[in-house]
Amino acid sequence: MSEDHHKMERENDDGGGRTKGGIRTMPFIFANEITEKLAVVGFGANMISYLTQQLHLPLTKAANTLTNFSGTASLTPLIGAFLADSFTGRFWTITVASIIYQIGMVCLTLSAVLPHLRPPPCTGDQVCQEAKESQLGILYISLLLTALGSGGIRPCVIAFGADQFDANDPKQKTKTWNFFNWYYFSMGVSILVAVTVIVYIQDNIGWGWGFGVPAIAMFISIVSFIFGYPLYRHLDPSGSPFTRLVQVMVAAFRKRKLPVVADPKLLYENDEIDASISETGKLLHSNQLTFLDKAAIMTEEDEPMNSKTPNLWRLSTVHRVEELKSIIRMGPIWASGILLITAYAQQGTFSLQQARTMNRHITHSFQIPPGSMSVFTILSMLTTVTLYDRVLIRVARRFTGLDRGITFLQRMGIGFAISVLATFIAGFVEVKRKHVALTHGLADKPHAVIPISVAWLVPQYALHGIAEAFMSIGHLEFFYDQAPESMRSTATALFWTSISVGNYVSTLLVTLIHKFSAGPGGSNWLPDNLNKGRLEYFYWLITVLQLVNLVYYLWCAKFYTMKPIEIRRKSEDSQEKSGIELATPV
Repeated sequence: MSEDHHKMERENDDGGGRTKGGIRTMPFIFANEITEKLAVVGFGANMISYLTQQLHLPLTKAANTLTNFSGTASLTPLIGAFLADSFTGRFWTITVASIIYQIGMVCLTLSAVLPHLRPPPCTGDQVCQEAKESQLGILYISLLLTALGSGGIRPCVIAFGADQFDANDPKQKTKTWNFFNWYYFSMGVSILVAVTVIVYIQDNIGWGWGFGVPAIAMFISIVSFIFGYPLYRHLDPSGSPFTRLVQVMVAAFRKRKLPVVADPKLLYENDEIDASISETGKLLHSNQLTFLDKAAIMTEEDEPMNSKTPNLWRLSTVHRVEELKSIIRMGPIWASGILLITAYAQQGTFSLQQARTMNRHITHSFQIPPGSMSVFTILSMLTTVTLYDRVLIRVARRFTGLDRGITFLQRMGIGFAISVLATFIAGFVEVKRKHVALTHGLADKPHAVIPISVAWLVPQYALHGIAEAFMSIGHLEFFYDQAPESMRSTATALFWTSISVGNYVSTLLVTLIHKFSAGPGGSNWLPDNLNKGRLEYFYWLITVLQLVNLVYYLWCAKFYTMKPIEIRRKSEDSQEKSGIELATPV
């Protein structure tokens, strides 16, 4: 074991002989993630209502504003992950980002409370006044601050929570996979509260309280998270992962004319300089992307001044070359998750608008707010996660012998297939909704309530929740497991980046369809009056795109190879043992 590893173990002892981390840290870590989701979902689930009813934006502009914000909030994790992995560490990145998020929430609350920061309410049959540029500017600044805050919270909370379990200990490694399930479960509970309690407050009490309650909850979580500082395992940042990736590419390019070596044992290795980025194990040579192996070929020009400090812009170790290979191999699987998010994004835009036109009464005096329809997504997701963790894994273990039941690639594939079914059904439900509107002479009345139960939308919402329980958690497991250990925040950020691109693709699709489906009299597939549109065509277009994506994913998964790593395992007497996990096709 390296001296750096001994140092890290000493630093992660609480002074009383007990190792830091473990299950006792979860309440503090989950509190931060739960309140972040309470805030972002609390206004995100119903934001389309705020933009159209309070700021009086057209439907397509409001939908694109919402998906652009979601896309940006899911892109900023790359920045937060880079800072955490390179300089600040995960704890301080989460803390500072949470404070920035808090400021954004306060600004958003003020914009909803102060009358001059939003347009006057509509009265009678007059044309509603759309929000001024200055009023929209306050909104955008608030959303930008929350997006920047999310960028530091989202990639780091997941990795920081998983860091609390020692990957060298087989007993704790099993808990890591349970952590992902229960992380998503706790996040789902938070979202459930957001789409019920918070949305109800927004619709029935006021948007000031609707934004203010999550802001107060966020403040409490920051205090709670900082309070748990003495209990956490803290893994020091190991320098910029992007610099190491670029160094490998530069070294390989410089030696592009050299032949690939036949024996991988001839490639350069240096355990000492790799010690800080291989605490849990050293990556071994793989036979893919052999061009990059040239970066680890030592020539006479590469002879270091001493055995410890080679010029890393000319000579890389096998471990560093394999870091780059791991990231490249993950790329196609990452890309496959984009269209699922594009399909999922419609629940907060057009599906919500469908719900607004339907009979939402549960009792004579109570009706479901449109923004609360996603409660069916969350309930189905929570139910699926619980059954998966308590039933499916145990049954699958008997057939597969895997601790997690099925591989994360298989789990993702199931999620993709269910998502295809969800959008396919959504198209037929829209056909039914419009038929009822036409039958009752309500097609020309976009604000009239159509005599059809909102329960018709439940299947598509529920199926999206089941798909998320399989695909999204599998995606997270995939990124954390297959990423080099020094890049786990960065790799987790790739999960949020796929969400970002998925939302941007949704914006692009809506914009293109709005433009190219335009007909005489301003008609198109996605008008403000959905009764006159062709929303079902939009759903079926997404279904076809997802079918193509499913075939692409199955092809990528078939040829994907797990990273090969020589790992250190702890025996019962806590002495370290070595073992090798070979690269095996999935």
